[in-house]
Amino acid sequence: MSLKFEIGFSKSARLSGGLAILLKTLDGKEAAGAAEADPEAIVAKAARIAKFKARSLSTLDIVAPHGAPVDRILVLGIGDGTGLAAHDWLKAGGAAASKIRGADKVAIFLDAPGLEVSGKAAADFALGMEMNAYSFDTYKTTKKDDDDQKGPPKPVKVTIVTGAVVAAKKAAVISQAVGEGVFLARTLVNEPANVLGPVEFAAKAKELEKLGVEVEILTEREMKKLGMGALLGVAQGSVRPPRLAIMQWKGGKPKDKPVAFVGKGVVFDSGGISIKPGAGMEEMKGDMGGAAAVTGLMHVLAARKAKANVVGIIGLVENMPDGNAQRPGDIVTSMSGQTIEIINTDAEGRLVLCDALWYCNDRFKPQFMVNLATLTGAVMVALGSHHAGLFTNDDKLAGQLTAAGLITQERLWRLPLGKEYDKMIDSKFADMKNTGGRYAGSITAAQFLKRFVKDTPWAHLDIAGTAMGSPTDEINQSWASGFGVRLLDELIRANYES
Repeated sequence: MSLKFEIGFSKSARLSGGLAILLKTLDGKEAAGAAEADPEAIVAKAARIAKFKARSLSTLDIVAPHGAPVDRILVLGIGDGTGLAAHDWLKAGGAAASKIRGADKVAIFLDAPGLEVSGKAAADFALGMEMNAYSFDTYKTTKKDDDDQKGPPKPVKVTIVTGAVVAAKKAAVISQAVGEGVFLARTLVNEPANVLGPVEFAAKAKELEKLGVEVEILTEREMKKLGMGALLGVAQGSVRPPRLAIMQWKGGKPKDKPVAFVGKGVVFDSGGISIKPGAGMEEMKGDMGGAAAVTGLMHVLAARKAKANVVGIIGLVENMPDGNAQRPGDIVTSMSGQTIEIINTDAEGRLVLCDALWYCNDRFKPQFMVNLATLTGAVMVALGSHHAGLFTNDDKLAGQLTAAGLITQERLWRLPLGKEYDKMIDSKFADMKNTGGRYAGSITAAQFLKRFVKDTPWAHLDIAGTAMGSPTDEINQSWASGFGVRLLDELIRANYES
């Protein structure tokens, strides 16, 4: 059953039962206020017996002795306490949250001797707790718990004790918006494809209007008029009609050109006529991770009232092997007028993106475009699940994205583009073909997309290894990670807000 928190900030905590969490540094000092929770000697003795060294994210769980004002004490190691960045506080919060099950109320003392914890750090700690607790159990009808509680679980009441209460509450407004965007992206990816089709996904995007986002939904008829033959070619094998959702957040100055994000939204990818192997195909419900990240990002920007003009566009289709599906050897005409020979119908994401990118560039003339897509298995061969692939025609944008990735730890690794790779997607019968073959597969996919951005600064993020099925950690226990939401929010926050 999902764990929920009701988190507040206070300068002190009067304890009676429940769990007390204390921070401990490598020098052996506990958080200020620890004496209220339990005599210092008890913690010191337990640490000595357990040989607890307070290494980063290590924990020591102590059952409080008779007469103590709390039931349990959890000591959380934070290393030497120096150089702690935002992501360190997120992970610390996640580590604490993973130990809270069974408690009904918790007091967390953040301020340790010699360690000054800012309001933002306290808010990041709280966000880390929430991110760890996220669970997608919508469709579980039989819950196996240790108790017989009926109905949804009661939230655990958490008091974070810090000297920076006012700053923490202010920072928490922003961090809460970020968390909501990440959770939206995770949930969209986790949803089964029979529930979340193109029409249903578009409706989820439409819900952002409640936050002030302007949303338009283009239907199949409207896309035909625009000449989006590449996107529509992917969709023609499914009985579920495609959609293109255009989201605009106008938080900047009216004269400022927008920045733009484009997401691949293949709600299920069977591979089409070039059908995928059956093993693991169920995971292709997550082939809309790019569109989920863009939608989550737009939620964050609107919820925190970002001072920027931002466009989010998501192409929503289903790729199925129907009798009407496109075939290898077919030639389609993209919105740009360029023709594409279909070599492999499982190289469909780039067909969706090329029309969405062209439409975005032609209509909005943005400062830059960044597209996100679970595009190739090849990028996983190259980078595994710890970095997303970065391809770009602009060094400045590459630097900004890389820096944002290091801050959020949604890390990117730049891979090359070049004329040599471009030749690999030249076609005998059309302007290009949709795959360059086995070698350099992630690069040739990026070269394909580059043909649809003109001279606009552009970056392609291949998130196939990071959006779903990536290793879990302190801030993500879910199959879907929500990768990209915090990364792109940081990109905008650091570089493009007025």
